[in-house]
Amino acid sequence: MPQRENSGVLEEPRQVVRKFLARPQHEGVGAIVRRSIGRQEFELKYFDPFLVLDEFSVTAPAGFPDHPHRGFETVTYMLQGAVTHEDFEGHKGTIGPGDLQWMTAGRGLFTLRCLQLKEPRRVCSCGSTSPQNIRCKIEPRYQEISSKDIAEASKDGIKVRVIAGEALGTKSPVYTRTPTMYLDFSLKPGAHQQPIPLAWNAFVYVLEGEGIFGNSKSLPVSAHHLLLLGNGDGLEAWNRSSKTLRFILVGGEPIGEPLAQWGPFVMNTQEEIDQTIGDFENFVNGFEKARHWRSEAAVSHGF
Repeated sequence: MPQRENSGVLEEPRQVVRKFLARPQHEGVGAIVRRSIGRQEFELKYFDPFLVLDEFSVTAPAGFPDHPHRGFETVTYMLQGAVTHEDFEGHKGTIGPGDLQWMTAGRGLFTLRCLQLKEPRRVCSCGSTSPQNIRCKIEPRYQEISSKDIAEASKDGIKVRVIAGEALGTKSPVYTRTPTMYLDFSLKPGAHQQPIPLAWNAFVYVLEGEGIFGNSKSLPVSAHHLLLLGNGDGLEAWNRSSKTLRFILVGGEPIGEPLAQWGPFVMNTQEEIDQTIGDFENFVNGFEKARHWRSEAAVSHGF
């Protein structure tokens, strides 16, 4: 079968160094979650700069009870269906198939979130160890992009949605605080090469079909598998089946900061976590509006 690739030639293709099958588990109220990054049993609590990768399946009226956030960003990328999100700052909306929401929690946020696919949460890079560092000062921020506005490119049986970063000469308009690529590939029978900056960490998550990654002699990998990539200047992928292979390729510049996490709070030190818990319990430093707030969904569904 002929192989197709982009015009660039990789000098040091990245190999798959670890592989995990993300098995379904229950979370929230009636939600089914396949978690890969962020699972204790995988010994993969953190893959700098990414904290969690969840593939969600939620059927109404299931969802997630109101809960706080501080110190990280989340990306919600809908594969199918639609979900509604809401927070105490007055942000509210519904995202549908192919839509994207990039949320910076900053100093504090209290939300109800129902997700289909959750991009790794990542720490804001601030370089401070003070409890009053930039994490505690940035206001919550949203970037919501409808499916029709996400950059796309195609060539020789390869289609890519460029959520963040660049592929096939097409750049995403999405701003990311930490340099990041997030690419949704659909690959017909054939092959493709995608450059990745040498210093970045990167992984693949297979959504549909089966593919071969990193080494043409490797066994095919099917849906719901996470593949951590080693060092190199890019990824080689092959589809040797008759069905379309769909996978996401995510990469990011490591932050290299110390990490402390307690549930939905992510900081640099345990002292900062303690300060954040105190802020939330006392409704101060970004959590003032949480004192009397409940989402409409929580009220109507009894979450």
